Amino acid sequence: MNLIEGVTTGFSAIRRNKTRSLLTMLGIIIGIASVLAMIAIGDGAKEVVMQDVQKLGGANQFTLYRRSKIRVGKNIVPNRTREYLNYDDVTAIESECPNVSAVTPRISNFRGLLIQAPNGTETFAGYNGVDSSFNTAMDWKLKEGRFISDEDVGNSTTICVLGDELATELFGNKSPLGKEIRIVRRVKYYNHLGKRRSRRTTERFTVVGTMIPRGRSLRFGWSYDNMAFIPISTVQARFTGDDRIEQIVVYANSVYNVPTAVREVKEVIRKRHKGEDRFVKIYEMRKGIRELEKISKMIKVALGSIAGFSLLVGGIGIMNMMLVAVTERTREIGLRKSIGAKPIDIILQFISESVIMCGIAGIIGIGFGVILGEAMSILAVKIAKVVPEWPSVISLQWVLISFLFSTVIGISFGMYPAIKASLMSPIEALRKE
Repeated sequence: MNLIEGVTTGFSAIRRNKTRSLLTMLGIIIGIASVLAMIAIGDGAKEVVMQDVQKLGGANQFTLYRRSKIRVGKNIVPNRTREYLNYDDVTAIESECPNVSAVTPRISNFRGLLIQAPNGTETFAGYNGVDSSFNTAMDWKLKEGRFISDEDVGNSTTICVLGDELATELFGNKSPLGKEIRIVRRVKYYNHLGKRRSRRTTERFTVVGTMIPRGRSLRFGWSYDNMAFIPISTVQARFTGDDRIEQIVVYANSVYNVPTAVREVKEVIRKRHKGEDRFVKIYEMRKGIRELEKISKMIKVALGSIAGFSLLVGGIGIMNMMLVAVTERTREIGLRKSIGAKPIDIILQFISESVIMCGIAGIIGIGFGVILGEAMSILAVKIAKVVPEWPSVISLQWVLISFLFSTVIGISFGMYPAIKASLMSPIEALRKE
């Protein structure tokens, strides 16, 4: 028997027992669909994480900031060193670190300040003191107007750029360009009696640009869209009163270059701060991603394992049906062997039938898996309610793996019945009623 005859015979056997064949294939269909849907949701979760990271600037960034506490021997004590980050550190990192593509200094306030528009509208938002490299490093485009320039930083100008959400809350659908906003904050001080007091201060800024929407961070819960961006030198002059920089965000040439870039930056910090780098803590964005990826993989393995059991049950169903088929077609096997069919021909006949059945089940299962993945992604959005969209990522790789896996099941679980049929004696088989 050649391959074509085996395939034809296999299809004929399936058509003769449509209902039984469909019920047997059901386990494979459910298993393939479940596995594919679980993988699609798991990869969708990874996509959500990567999209969230992009809102913050990408996985190739790491942040330097001054520690509040440091370890001395076995003890953790307050960081009392007089060393701190400043703008000279920024320029030094830019010029001395070949694996660094961009450096952005930042002084941020996310806690909520009262920001007022000339029309009387007011809202609580934050500010971010940055320089001209910020929007380029973040790959963030302007909606209208311009961004902060080097001249703005050099002259400490009182201009600002608004995130889309803040601009809409203050000015609605009207353009805010050229309009003035007021940032109201409460400043704490000590009076002549040494008692701590506070007073409200108001700073005025002219809006020169707005940014396109970027979205809220799922991990940290805040959004750049609800912030005003001000020249960092202006923030130092009007808000902090010193030349310190709260954070320096460094962008490596690629994610793979982050470890090398970190070493280069540490060397620059040590050289500029009397051999001291303990006062600085470095947070790598990619480490946070790895933790989330571990959780995603654990979920995929757990759910995939559960779905895999249905494949095992489906395979056992295939083997059971093939054993029944061997019993029902004993005389046919005997007749074929008596006219010269070899054991390999008998094996090929039953293996073909098993593989065809599993192949059809695999194709149907892939179709159901795609539909189930889409349905589960919609359900995930409704249940989680933290993202507007949860993608269902169906990759060609997993489609092919699913189909090949169903074929392997057909061969594996069809082998025993096929071998059993091939070992039958033609005389005994022909005697079978």
